[in-house]
Order: sequence, then C-alpha cells, then structure tokens
Amino acid sequence: MGLRLLACLFRLPTAVIYGSLSLFVSILHNVFLLYYVDTFVSVYKIDKLSFWIGETVFLIWNSLNDPLFGWLSDRVFLSTQQPGAEISSPEVVLKRLRALSHNGPLFAISFLAFWVAWAHPGVQFLLCLCMYDSFLTMVDLHHNALLADLAVSARDRTSLNFYCSLFSAIGSLSVFMSYTVWNKEDFFSFRIFCVALALCSIVGFTLSTQLLRQRFEADGKAKWDQESTLKQLYIEKHSVPQEKRITLAEYLQQLKRHRNFLWFVCMNLVQVFHCHFNSNFFPLFLEHLLSDQISVSTGSFLLGVSYIAPHLNNLYFLSLCRRCGVYAVVRGLFFLKLALSVVMLLAGPDQVYLLCIFIASNRVFTEGTCKLLNLVVTDLVDEDLVLNRRKQAASALLFGMVALVTKPGQTFAPLIGTWLLCAYTGYDIFQRTPLGNVVSAPPKLESAAALEPTLRQGCFYLLVFVPIACALLQLLTWSQFSLHGKRLQMVKAQRQGLTQGEAPEVKMI
Repeated sequence: MGLRLLACLFRLPTAVIYGSLSLFVSILHNVFLLYYVDTFVSVYKIDKLSFWIGETVFLIWNSLNDPLFGWLSDRVFLSTQQPGAEISSPEVVLKRLRALSHNGPLFAISFLAFWVAWAHPGVQFLLCLCMYDSFLTMVDLHHNALLADLAVSARDRTSLNFYCSLFSAIGSLSVFMSYTVWNKEDFFSFRIFCVALALCSIVGFTLSTQLLRQRFEADGKAKWDQESTLKQLYIEKHSVPQEKRITLAEYLQQLKRHRNFLWFVCMNLVQVFHCHFNSNFFPLFLEHLLSDQISVSTGSFLLGVSYIAPHLNNLYFLSLCRRCGVYAVVRGLFFLKLALSVVMLLAGPDQVYLLCIFIASNRVFTEGTCKLLNLVVTDLVDEDLVLNRRKQAASALLFGMVALVTKPGQTFAPLIGTWLLCAYTGYDIFQRTPLGNVVSAPPKLESAAALEPTLRQGCFYLLVFVPIACALLQLLTWSQFSLHGKRLQMVKAQRQGLTQGEAPEVKMI
C-alpha cells in the first residue's frame, strides 16, 4: 500500500506538486489571520501600547523584507548576459526548491510560536510577527518566482496558477475546522489543532520539494550533461571575470526605465488598497447595512463565501486567461467592478438581496483579480530579462520590488476608509462612546435618531464610491500597460529563443 502510494506521488504532474505548496501555506496563514489578534488581545491580554508598537514595527518590516530577501536571493542573476552563455538552467529551479525545503518547515514552526505564551505579551507579539512574516515572505517569494522559472508560455503558467488556486481553496477549509476548537477559555484543543496543521505543513513542504528536486535533478542530468562546462562558467559568478555586476542603485535605475513595471505597480497599488479595504470594512458593511435585514447565519455564510469563493472563481478566470489573455481578463474585471458599483448606486441601499450579492461579489471579484496579477508579474520578469539582457530572470527580486511599492496599500485602506466615513458622517469607529451618550441623552434623542440613517447612508456611499474610484483609476493606468498582444508574444519568443537577432537564447525548463 505504501509503495503504491509512493509510486502515485512520483507520477503526479509537476503543476500539481507545485500547486500543492499553496495548500501547505494557506492551511496555516488563514488561521493566523483570523486568530492572532484575538489571541494576544483576549487570551494573553497585551496592552494597547505594546500592540501598536508591534504592529508599527511589523508594518515597516513587512514592506522592507520582500525586496531585501529578493535582492539577497537574485542579485547574482543581475549581471549582463555574456555572448554564448546559457540563460536558463535547472540549477535556478533547484536553488528555489532548496530555499523552500528549508523555509517551509521553519514557517510552520514560527506559526506555532503564536499559540503558546513564552514571553511578555508585547515582546512575544513583536518577535512572533516579524519571525512569521520573514519565513512567509521567503516561501512566497520563491514559490512565486518558480511560476516564472518553471514555464514561459502563458498556457503553462495559467496551468500552474490553476492548481495554486485549487489547493488554496482546499486550504481555506482550515478556517471552518478551526471554529469547532476555538475557545478563549480553554486553549488546549486549539493548540492541538494548530500543532496538527503545522505537522501537515512540514510534511507537505518536505515531500513536495523533495519530489520536485528529484525530478529536476534527474532531468538536468539527462538534458544538460553535455553543457555542464558552459553552465559552470555561467552560473558560478567567480568563473566569469569579464562579467559586470549590477549594483542595487543601477538595478533601481533599470526599474525606473521599465515603463510597464511602473504602470503595473500604480495599478496594483490601487488593487491592494481595494482588496484590504473590502477585508477591513466587510464586517462594518454587514453590521450597518444588513444586520437588521438578514439572519446571523446568512451573515456568516457571506463571510465564509468571501474566503473560499475567490479561489474557486479564479479557476474560471484562469480558463478565460488561456483563451483571451490575462490583460483582457483583468480589464474586463475592472469594467465589471465599475458596472456593478454603478448599478448598486442607482438601486440604492434598500434592495437587500442585491446588496448581499454586491457586497459578496465585490470582495470575490477583487480578490480574484489580485490572484491573477502574479501572472502579469511573471510577464514583467520576462520583459525585464530581455530589456536588460540578464543572464537569468531575477524573478524573486522583481516580485519583491512589486511588493515594496504596493504593500503601503494595506495601510492606506483602513486609514482612508475611516477618514472618509468620519468626514461624511462624523462617526469614528474607534470611539463609540460619544454615540452612545448621544442616544442616552433625552434632549438629543432626535439628533441621535437622525445620525443612524446618516451612518447607514455613509456606509452605503463608501461601499459603492470606493470601487467606482478604484475602477476608474485602474482602467486609466491599465490602458497604458503595453505588455500584451504582439509585444508580449515577442518578449516570450525572445526568452524562448524562437526569434532571430541579437536577443540571447533562453531555454525553457
């Protein structure tokens, strides 16, 4: 039985094994996002000052570690391509897999550090957040970089992304399972559940990376033995003395000249902002727009759908990408976002069923768009390689630079959202006491009664005008993005070595 199972594992397609890595991340990360704040606030009783200090340091570190780790990983690939040298090699994939085999289990262990009190709550909160995010960043960077390194064609990349979405959807089920064991008063069952999840993740990372490493080590030995001398001269930087190393300042100058990269990060900054705006204000919209109109179970169902549906919906979007291209699908989603928001605005806040559909679909389509954009980054990796004649695509570094520019959208979302709500209605979500005092004071009953419709109206306008503004900005920036159609085909052909001219030959792994 064991041998038969092992034989089945060895026969699994590469895309399935690659996608399974998303499962071993999502089963932990979804539970982390749902419970880490509640654990430190309600169970460990962290004080407010320590909490905000930890969140502030985490915000800074979370923005900086992506480009930092990307630079440390890929700086050797930034030098200019030498004549006659091979651009792509199985050693690149094996390097990423070795990094995943080390950082994946460490990521799972850092996840466990949240659920046992081992230091002062403020100190533990800061150290756990930074350690967890460091290993998560390393896993995400190398996993995303493999998307660009394993395949060049759009069809192959959408296939890889398809299995990532499928396994991420399966991983989201850990959130529903966690409800059965979550208890602030008795933490033992939840800790056992987290240990079981971490063990599954460690075993999964170890097995998946080992299977992929064996596959590429075998393929590399069979396919590249005759070119081993050339590869050694090219891959090992000390063997090419005439090679010009690129500094960080020079790399940033190259990015400044990369027009499509600049337009993409502008669009993606708005997208990240909108994704986190929906996540941050989803409970607020349910409370003030639908709480007296729908049952608690319906609200829970909408919340659950918002977690799983983006992954399932992405499976359909990826099939569209194979037929129409990523650029057209993303543009269509922006138009859909704009159209749904305008329809909701015209219908008004009293159409309960339409409001339920809009709140859920707005989050589902927005999250789905976010998950498609990794495919665009892989195309930018190809263009960066061709434009700057790199010896190897600096995939992890480019993903890191995209994260550096777009992650501030995570911070802008709650800040701008609460400011808009307060500016329009005078309601501050951080201070509910003044509203309660107004309601309880007899002379001001009339003004308090007038405030609630204003608050409901303010939430509705926030719900519809933010997507409209985001859609218009994104359509404007996305229209300037030229890496699609014939230009994208030309870039991919140059990377694959299918065209003639000065472009270096690029072999697909």
